Amino acid sequence: MALPAWSEPVPLDLGSAPVPAYGSGSLADLLPTLAAGMDVPGTSAAIPELTPADRNCVFLIDGLGWEQIKAHPDEAPYLTSLLATSRGGTGRPLTAGFPATTATSLASVGTGLPPGAHGLTGYTVRNPDTGALMNQLRWKPWADPHVWQPYPTVFQLADAAGVHTAQVSAPDFQHTPLTKVALSGGTFRGKLSGEDRMDLAATQLAAGDRSLVYTYYSEVDGKGHRFGIDSDAWRGQLMYVDGLVRRLAEQLPPRAALYVTSDHGMIDIAFDEESRIDFDEDWELSAGVALLGGEGRARHVYAVQGAEADVLAVWREVLGEQFWVASKDEAIAAGWFGPRIDERVYGRIGDVVAAAHADVVITASRKEPRESVMVGMHGSMTPAEQLVPLLEVRS
Repeated sequence: MALPAWSEPVPLDLGSAPVPAYGSGSLADLLPTLAAGMDVPGTSAAIPELTPADRNCVFLIDGLGWEQIKAHPDEAPYLTSLLATSRGGTGRPLTAGFPATTATSLASVGTGLPPGAHGLTGYTVRNPDTGALMNQLRWKPWADPHVWQPYPTVFQLADAAGVHTAQVSAPDFQHTPLTKVALSGGTFRGKLSGEDRMDLAATQLAAGDRSLVYTYYSEVDGKGHRFGIDSDAWRGQLMYVDGLVRRLAEQLPPRAALYVTSDHGMIDIAFDEESRIDFDEDWELSAGVALLGGEGRARHVYAVQGAEADVLAVWREVLGEQFWVASKDEAIAAGWFGPRIDERVYGRIGDVVAAAHADVVITASRKEPRESVMVGMHGSMTPAEQLVPLLEVRS
């Protein structure tokens, strides 16, 4: 029987949200599994499909999700040829973790911990000590990095265990707080060009009997944000990075494994009122809200004290068919941020957490002018954003 036209929208069931596979198949499980295969104390193998290697290299391509590779075989023939190797030959992807955004994912990769433990729970989150929003990618306003994220990285554990450990990335990243809390340990080698990074990563991989090397490329994500993943600029970057992966794979030393992964995928969002809801112009969504954090597809909403229940009710009523809208405690209980939440992290999570289901974003045209005009977006738990490859090449 058809519903009458005046029926209220039915909010999405929170149980329908595809929670990341923490503990068995998420980005946070990758480095502990590789390190355990090299007998690094304090680590354990969480991805059972992976076979140990003496020398392991992780190449993280920012913004290149599983679904984007599958959709572009002509632009990425080498990556496409490796799809069947993903996750130890199962042909399955990993999950990024929530939210599917760079700061959160890099911290998950480097620490081997889910967001609820390492504490980088979004693009921008409230600092409970100051009450202000903190951008965890740019680290503004400043907070002590080692108080904000106190756990050792897997690189530090490996270095202490005698594994040759190196990060090969753009020189500008060497001294950033995000690098310090997520990727420090061993040596940092800065190279500007992608080709130079691949060559140096291979050299560093061969430099020890046991080696753990990380390298990174950002411009697939950059072109996707600016022009969208349906653009020639983005396809050009995909073609370029496909060649970089092949270049590195062809230089692997003996007893080595290369793993190609990403921090998140991406989707393009149309520029119309139905697809882009402007928080700064929406009196219903902004009522009772003290701070709007997160990003367009994964929002942390911090309510005025005493207004938490009202804000949750309104957001659920207005967005419930397009977003999974949860209270802080509902999101935690559902496992969105992992199996546990450290006490220092609890106050960083929004009183309301909204994760996009439909192809829609919540922008903030005045407060976030730069982010609001991006074409490609990410952050939520949909397959296009959440699923990332773990492509494997062995020497």
